[in-house]
Amino acid sequence: MTGDRHNPSSRQGASRRRAGRRAGVLASAGLVALLSACAGDHTGSVLTPAVIKVPEQAPKTTGRARTGDDADHAKLVASFGGEYRAPAAHRLLTEVTERLVRASERPDEAYVVTLLDSPVVNAFALPSGRLYVTRGLLALASDTSEVAAVLAHEIAHVTLRHATARTEMALRSQLVSRVVADVLNDPVTGAQLENQSKFTLARFSREQELEADTSGVRVLAQAGYDPFGASRFLEALARTMALKTGTGSPGEPDMLASHPATTERIALVTRAARRIGAPGLGVDERARYLAAIDGLAYGDNPGEGMVRARRFLHPGLRIAFEVPDGFAIENTRNAVLGTTPDGRSRLLFDQVEASGDRGLEDVLRATWNDAIEGSSVENRIIGGRSAVTALSRGKDWTFRLAAIRMGETTYRMIMAAKGTTDPEPAFRRWVESLRPIEPEEAASLKPAHLQIVTAAPGDTVESLARNMAVPDRAADRFLVLNGLERGASPRPARSYKLVVE
Repeated sequence: MTGDRHNPSSRQGASRRRAGRRAGVLASAGLVALLSACAGDHTGSVLTPAVIKVPEQAPKTTGRARTGDDADHAKLVASFGGEYRAPAAHRLLTEVTERLVRASERPDEAYVVTLLDSPVVNAFALPSGRLYVTRGLLALASDTSEVAAVLAHEIAHVTLRHATARTEMALRSQLVSRVVADVLNDPVTGAQLENQSKFTLARFSREQELEADTSGVRVLAQAGYDPFGASRFLEALARTMALKTGTGSPGEPDMLASHPATTERIALVTRAARRIGAPGLGVDERARYLAAIDGLAYGDNPGEGMVRARRFLHPGLRIAFEVPDGFAIENTRNAVLGTTPDGRSRLLFDQVEASGDRGLEDVLRATWNDAIEGSSVENRIIGGRSAVTALSRGKDWTFRLAAIRMGETTYRMIMAAKGTTDPEPAFRRWVESLRPIEPEEAASLKPAHLQIVTAAPGDTVESLARNMAVPDRAADRFLVLNGLERGASPRPARSYKLVVE
């Protein structure tokens, strides 16, 4: 168990199942950053690229053979929810990739595209020529040129050998630090060099991202696509992140982030596109794209838990709960996370490994690094189930904790409030809402999906958004999902994306 409980954005442990994996992340969880797994992240997280073997007949993309087998690929795909079967969308991705590769500096290289069953917005490439795109990214993109921009960026990472250069730099930094610390017997200087190398590597990674952006726009245009598709997609990503945070700001990376600020990337790709020509150059193939993603699953996979407004339901674990008013919740790979718009109240729900004969108070203490006030520990029966609740006060946050046993499974519920205010009233309502769900209810839960509709005369953003099966801000989500600016009006006879159940 790692992490500083004084910081509600730290992670707390490893997990067993999506809805209940230990990860004490008391933070406003943002989207996994777009392309974060280029280096491998996502948000939420950074995934170390597995070593993948492409078909024997495929040209090597790294200039040397790579080791690995299909098991590596299977593990990577499983970590993103498995492979998503959408023949039309996959066919489009493959055709776009082939078109981009022919226009690239290395047209003889081979690539294999995998569509991942994950709602996060993400794409990444491995040096072996494997490209991965999530269905969440396809749902956000508005036309073929936007998806082509993402793929061109990833292909650029491979053709520019970025992963190899990054690995070599990291190994050199580690070697220098180790020699200074061990051979020269100067651990202090060794630690300083290691810390400096982290910033150097982060800066190097950001420079690679900008280089891949520039190269990607050039290849995008050479392939005949609209080069402004790159800026449109990054703008959609920024707006989606702003919706996620609820602050109106996408929330930019810190000094150690491997990606530049989204605003910086948008400015860069816009300049690169303008150098090529004015808007209107190249095709966007919007109609073809929307036809390919019609019916695409949207949001959480029911098998891994679903968010419905303030409710969370997990058919596999057969549990459900409802968070207090004001909280927006997100189902991540590690836990269910929640936050209020101002970020001053946060919550976490996860599942912990605990044998049935272990006391719940022991479970809480073993999975929590800060001190628990002894007088606050309370053994209770909640909904007929054994539970222990407690209070913990950190430097800047006050925490309410609970461990609840349902059958042979133990769940942990944590609510944090900024400052010294005890969040007990809201915490108690949340804990008491945890309940089992019946098999019939579990079987009835279906994923939301995209439906492509044609706007009729008189349709407005508000009238179309009323059909959206989203938890809140339906009009704003409709605008972002369809690449429309605030104040825009739907055009009659034009197709648009809706989220429906």
